[in-house]
Amino acid sequence: MAVESILPKAQGAGEAYSGEPRINDWSIQVATANGSGSQSANLVLLRTIFNMGVPVGGKNLFPSNIAGMPTWFTVRANHQGFTGRKKEVDLLVAMNPETFEADMAGQIPGTVMLYNTDIKVPGQLREDLVLYGVPFTKLAGEVSPDVKLKKLLTNMVYVGALAHLLGLEIPEVEKAIRRQFKNKEKAANLNIEAVRKGLEYAQANLVKRDGLRIERMNQNGGKIIIEGNHAAALGAVFNGVTVVGWYPITPSTTVVEAAMEYLQELRVEPDGKATYAVVQAEDELAAIGMVIGAGWAGARAMTATSGPGVSLMAEFAGLAYYTEVPGVIFNVQRVGPSTGLPTRTAQGDVLSTAFLSHGDTKQVMLFPRDPKEAFEMAGSAFDLSERLQTLVFVMMDLDLGMNYWVSDAFVYPDKPLDRGKVLGKEDLDRIGSFDRYRDVDGDGIPYRTLPGNEHPLAAYFTRGSGHNASAKYSEKPEDYHYIVERLTHKFETARDYVPEAEILDQGNKVAILAYGTSDLAMAECRDQLRKDYGIETDYVRVRAYPFPRSVHEFIARHDRVYVVDQNRDGQMRQVLTLDLPADQHTKLRSALHYDGLPLDARSITEAIRAQEGK
Repeated sequence: MAVESILPKAQGAGEAYSGEPRINDWSIQVATANGSGSQSANLVLLRTIFNMGVPVGGKNLFPSNIAGMPTWFTVRANHQGFTGRKKEVDLLVAMNPETFEADMAGQIPGTVMLYNTDIKVPGQLREDLVLYGVPFTKLAGEVSPDVKLKKLLTNMVYVGALAHLLGLEIPEVEKAIRRQFKNKEKAANLNIEAVRKGLEYAQANLVKRDGLRIERMNQNGGKIIIEGNHAAALGAVFNGVTVVGWYPITPSTTVVEAAMEYLQELRVEPDGKATYAVVQAEDELAAIGMVIGAGWAGARAMTATSGPGVSLMAEFAGLAYYTEVPGVIFNVQRVGPSTGLPTRTAQGDVLSTAFLSHGDTKQVMLFPRDPKEAFEMAGSAFDLSERLQTLVFVMMDLDLGMNYWVSDAFVYPDKPLDRGKVLGKEDLDRIGSFDRYRDVDGDGIPYRTLPGNEHPLAAYFTRGSGHNASAKYSEKPEDYHYIVERLTHKFETARDYVPEAEILDQGNKVAILAYGTSDLAMAECRDQLRKDYGIETDYVRVRAYPFPRSVHEFIARHDRVYVVDQNRDGQMRQVLTLDLPADQHTKLRSALHYDGLPLDARSITEAIRAQEGK
């Protein structure tokens, strides 16, 4: 159905406002209730802005318990590409009576507030806000009298009102709705009708009294919208994963659910036979046990979990480290300790994962910044794991995993899988000897054989107890010393294989070090420091642990390096301190953000400004 036959054109959105316009530079916060249909409306808004070519980002702040609890969705549009969460809200859409008063009270003077006049307001509306009232519930009831449908459609009415206030292109609104309700024409038409109701009411009753506007740009060519967990799953499938052991836990569950969808589509023989195995275990310890067993047998295997699950995996993580068995773990971090805030984001597992398990253990970690890197690092993780014969942890977080991101399109892998030092029957015939845990090449990485190799030299005993270079049981001090020292040497070799750090060095004395999703806010943070306080900074984004040597060299060149951590204890700074020479420790300072909300630039700007004495 053509859009013109359903939705009128947006008109007159800016006619009554004579002040300075704010074009493509604002943030919206939508306050609704979980389970009210808000997610569909929010995604329609996000995709409409995306389709207009404007850089945009969306963050979903949802409750961890039941439907009906408060939820917030933020949309950031910025012509410079600063799409991380903004601390200040420019336009509040107040739809939830339970949080109405608090949502309104939390805004700075001059904030635009679009609110539901059908909500019984407990107090007075603030006169220092730009207020637009719309009877959203009543208008939704005109679309459908059904109580359940009316509740679901109410949020879509606000999209129509925003189309008038901001100047959203109406064809793009309908296109986004039809995509959201693909193959559900009746549902799509009902939602379009709800948008029409909101648009027509706003055109007839709302006089524009703010400068917030949107205008078409061309910044999203070749880009996609995708959740980080789906990107990671797709990367794992395209890089050869065949065994998945898992136990559900927020916010990692959709990594495996998405992987199952892709595997069912891409890893089935013409006769219908699956060439993969996905097994839901009884707990996280069993899940990683399956991964280790499959990795030992030669399969590319993975699991996905979060902090509490990683804690349960500690014993088997030590087994994999000591017996040198590959496997990949996607750790989608959330707020702890204990159950903590399971639907809030953090980088709180860095320190525990780096040294996961008892004894002298060091684990390899990768830190993707966005869905594109989640896709790419999924492949890197499997290659690294087999090359190094160890577990590799892909350290995502809830912000990356469960939010929709605008991402560059993925470049699908075209190079062969790196299986590492695997000896076949012909190799053993040629060399005539094999010691499973001996350093032959001087890089700390031994050779391995896989089950099914019929050569008489191929067999060895995999044990988590003391062993020597020949994989034989031993409690001799010299044998233990040899194994753990070689493991240390292998970890040093890993510095040459892990992804390099991203470095911007312009010779300034002050620098910022960040990792993972924190990177999204760093360009804006550096811009604020320069413009607002005259603080010029260099920048390094750490992408892996062990740290490449370039990270050590970068820190050595600077007087002060502010390490951005989304945790209370400055965990990345602590890991760096353990890795750096002692004379470099005092250069490291923490800039922290740990309230469970996605990182905003202003919080880090102010933390650095205070320590710089500006």
